[in-house]
Amino acid sequence: MFDIGVNLTSGQFDKDRDAVVARAFEAGVSGMLLTGTNLQESQQAQQLASRYDNCWSTAGVHPHDASHWRPETADALRELAAQPEVVAIGECGLDFNRNYSTPQEQEHAFSAQLALAAELSLPVFMHCRDAHERFIALLTPWLDKLPGAVLHCFTGTREEAQACLASGLSLGITGWVCDERRGLALRELLPVIPADKLFFETDAPWLLPRDLPVKPSSRRNEPCYLPHIITQAAMWRGEDAEWLMQQSDENVRTLFGIRF
Repeated sequence: MFDIGVNLTSGQFDKDRDAVVARAFEAGVSGMLLTGTNLQESQQAQQLASRYDNCWSTAGVHPHDASHWRPETADALRELAAQPEVVAIGECGLDFNRNYSTPQEQEHAFSAQLALAAELSLPVFMHCRDAHERFIALLTPWLDKLPGAVLHCFTGTREEAQACLASGLSLGITGWVCDERRGLALRELLPVIPADKLFFETDAPWLLPRDLPVKPSSRRNEPCYLPHIITQAAMWRGEDAEWLMQQSDENVRTLFGIRF
């Protein structure tokens, strides 16, 4: 089973990064996509991906960091994307919930990264929070120019899920779905997502599943908890967990063009 969203560059992993990766593979994780959220962290993610087996990375600028986008940022990402470990542009998109960067800065950086992904024929790894309509409006003109797109950490409504799926997007599901306070709506719409459009991720070190039988004292999420997320999702979808793991792995191979 493949974790498509691991923030392995996070300082929370500085003291035991090797052990975190080892625990993931011991738990049955077959591969990981390390998330780049700005230029520096994208470079770090690529370096980490080259260090560990069956790890790849994204290269992009998160909407929180969109205010730092410069014309030369695209050039640096283009150079980074030439590395074999980099298999997607992102994390990019819109986040109108916190607006650490202005909506205008976010839209500019998102559009620039969509153009870069189209130029390089790479899929996009995207973020959207409280910005669905504008997100779809900016993305739609690029969809026929992109080899694929996944909206990671999806937590939107049923209507938003259906709109994304109708546009051909894949959806990434995290441990949010295991949260009995905030994740019930997502849990209920799980069956709406076709199996060939479904991806799983931990978004570690964040979004520790609340229904873990034994929670770590640190409250830090790790990719080793991915099997729990998929097993729970399979139960709520009424599917065999092993089959769903295999299907999601095949989705990863198809979208990102990697072998593991």
